Amino acid sequence: MFNFIVQKLHREGYRFVAIAAVVTFILLLINNYLGIIGLVITIWVYYFFRDPERYPIKDENYLVSPADGKITQIKETEGPKELGLESKKYTRISIFMDVLSCHVNRVPCNVEVTEIYYKTGKYINATLDKASEENERNYIKLKDSNGDELAVVQIAGMIARRIVCDAKKGETITQGDRFGMIRFGSRVDLYFENYQLLVRQNQKTYAGETLLAKKK
Repeated sequence: MFNFIVQKLHREGYRFVAIAAVVTFILLLINNYLGIIGLVITIWVYYFFRDPERYPIKDENYLVSPADGKITQIKETEGPKELGLESKKYTRISIFMDVLSCHVNRVPCNVEVTEIYYKTGKYINATLDKASEENERNYIKLKDSNGDELAVVQIAGMIARRIVCDAKKGETITQGDRFGMIRFGSRVDLYFENYQLLVRQNQKTYAGETLLAKKK
């Protein structure tokens, strides 16, 4: 119970928690009811930026989820043209993170980061299919230990206003390691090939732990 209540905070969250706490203090000086509202908001901000430990399978034959949330779509499609993958067919899993989800993103397997491309865009509902083409987003091309190319796309939602990507081109990242986050509601798309699907639409996922696919 203690570990659930007191959780590790992502570095992106310290400033926001501090601002919310100061505003709450000011509201308390004005009115107790306003102070209670401020306290609830502060607690929500704290939990939004929580960064719990996760325990990936550590098996390169599996892809783990890059995000907490719900699988809103699974489809066969071309790869992102922004990464030069439009001539290949991929399975795309879209995971929607609502404002109560943990928003820390993790890599699906042991990978080398081969390309990163950021694109500005709109802030429409991230559950819609067109969000993959119209919203602000960050593309990350990855290569697994077998040389297969994957892509992870961080997509801003209606109220998200910053995509954070800590990955760097050329670095190697271990399965389940953190590579970034998206602030205040968003979506992550994972493109892959040569893996057998293990999940279904509307299934809940946990970043770094839920098994999405197995190597064929």
